[in-house]
Amino acid sequence: MKFFDRLEDDARAWFSRRPILYGFMGGVGVVLFWRGVWHTTDWLSSILMSIRTGNSTVDMSTFPDGPLSLLIGSILLLISGLFVSTFVGNQIIISGMRREKKIEEKTEEEVQGEVDRISQIKKELSRVSRRLDGIEKKL
Repeated sequence: MKFFDRLEDDARAWFSRRPILYGFMGGVGVVLFWRGVWHTTDWLSSILMSIRTGNSTVDMSTFPDGPLSLLIGSILLLISGLFVSTFVGNQIIISGMRREKKIEEKTEEEVQGEVDRISQIKKELSRVSRRLDGIEKKL
């Protein structure tokens, strides 16, 4: 596991200095991943249908196509560190780590409390910004 963590860290550091290439690789990884899912599912569906109907017209030569795309796409996304953020999202991960409720599980009072706290933070930030502007003018 440490090898793969280090590989991901090194790859992300390298790609962070090449954002266009990073985005391209991430896009290719996502497309290959979903292509693999789609083709593998289609292949499995055709197998199940042939078993059900007794018709054995399944082309076995197409089997490696889907799983291979899925594997290559997964590897690209895992190495680049985009796998989890692409499919789960950072906000969901962070809220899970904080053990926060999903928005639909919160009561109206909890949501209103969060809105009030955000409003207070904005006011405080505005006050700090005004004080900082005053200090800059004096300097």
